[in-house]
Amino acid sequence: MNALLTPLTGGPLPLPNRLVMAPMTRSRARGGLVTDLTAEYYAQRAGAGLVITEGTQPCVIGQGYIDTPGLHTEEQAEAWRAVTGAVHARGGRIFVQLMHSGRIGHPCLYPDGSLPLAPSAIPSGERLHTPDGPLGHPRPREMTSADIARSVEDFTSAARLAVDAGFDGVELHGASGYLIHQFLADNTNRRTDAYGGTIDNRIRYAVEVVRAVGDAIGPHRTGLRLSPGSTLNGTRESDTDLLYPALVRALVPGGAAYLHISEFGTRDTTELIRAEWPGTLILNPHPASPEPATVGYGLEALAEGVADAISFGRLWLANPDLPARVAAGGPFTGADPGTFYGGDHVGYTDYPTLAAR
Repeated sequence: MNALLTPLTGGPLPLPNRLVMAPMTRSRARGGLVTDLTAEYYAQRAGAGLVITEGTQPCVIGQGYIDTPGLHTEEQAEAWRAVTGAVHARGGRIFVQLMHSGRIGHPCLYPDGSLPLAPSAIPSGERLHTPDGPLGHPRPREMTSADIARSVEDFTSAARLAVDAGFDGVELHGASGYLIHQFLADNTNRRTDAYGGTIDNRIRYAVEVVRAVGDAIGPHRTGLRLSPGSTLNGTRESDTDLLYPALVRALVPGGAAYLHISEFGTRDTTELIRAEWPGTLILNPHPASPEPATVGYGLEALAEGVADAISFGRLWLANPDLPARVAAGGPFTGADPGTFYGGDHVGYTDYPTLAAR
């Protein structure tokens, strides 16, 4: 049998197969609320070993993009219940990704027009894309110790709401230049207090968030996504291969459902993390070519022993019945980048299955 289709057993997160649906921003929420179309989209992909949702803000100030969903009000939780119910009705498992964007935000996203928050008052140099054109990210406000404590509580409260809304767990977004990653990286974190400077200080925030959420809903329901070496959103690390093993060692005693590694650097970095992490490791593999990762690339990573499961993004987006296609050896539909963000059902719920061809 294809290794991607074999069950994953023995850990805190048993899965019927090793094909994980990676989180992908789709910008189709309305007023922070997911819709019936969202429920259909995720239910179509319930054959994944695990579905991980798009990034979802745990608080108002955590929003970074137009039309992304939230999970910090009862109204938002009620909307998500339709999604989790639809996935569970088809036998699936679903985690929500909680994403605080930090400095990747803009006052136009917040009712009171506040500045986005960040470890240090360093602008990203990036832009928010809106229907009226791009808006440059402003210089964020440096977080106080009270802001830091509040943000940890925001993640924790959102995690409790997630479980109440029927999610099987949460994935904390510690990657791609968002808030947790901003604390980790030395070009975005210039603090001189207990959260900045040394590696032990820069990993402190990530460890506190993981532990607080794990204490609230259980470590077996708490995952963490990391992207060692990523330069997305203007984030850079000078010490990647020291930073991430130290972070993983600090996380081991409390445990977690999994680590989810989005590869941007070399496979050597992934191997360093694998050597330190005794639990489940999900890998979003990064091929040497500019093309998206293929099934074959995921199989290679499993065979090398650097991962226990493989997450794909575009493959799941365009192939809602991906396990059936893997079993059949293809064909695989290509995704249409023009429909990635915003819009209606086109490029969202209208990709065909093999049976419908």
